[in-house]
Amino acid sequence: SGSNCIWLGDVECTGAEATLSECRSRMGEPINCIHGEDAGVVCSGNYYFFFLHGIIPGGCLCAGRVEVLHRHQWGTVCDDSWDEEDAAVVCRQLGCGTVVLAPWFGQGHNAIWLDDVNCTGKEDTLLECLARPWGTHNCDHGEDAGVVCS
Repeated sequence: SGSNCIWLGDVECTGAEATLSECRSRMGEPINCIHGEDAGVVCSGNYYFFFLHGIIPGGCLCAGRVEVLHRHQWGTVCDDSWDEEDAAVVCRQLGCGTVVLAPWFGQGHNAIWLDDVNCTGKEDTLLECLARPWGTHNCDHGEDAGVVCS
């Protein structure tokens, strides 16, 4: 079970949705759940999850270092060419409103999965943006990307 914020409750999907955000839910409303009721899935094929690693333990802010799950391992996104358009896509993808800032939130660990991300700002997910191939980068964790969303 988790230990931070519970973002969604009473999620109802038909199975035809392309993303979880298209399902009916009580996002943003008071949620009557506890972490013993956390949901999980096991996927086949390629799957990618994004989240923001915040600096406020247990905080419910849409702010933090951008991380992605790829090949069963969490990793970061390098901030080379990271700008407001890239951050805007992350905020929208996570249902966190609009971008406020794209600051640095400290060093991550494990892999650096994405580098030279170049979004127009219109994409629905970061995966639709141009970037180097997965795991190909010329940076270190001192260059991990972050966002602050509204």
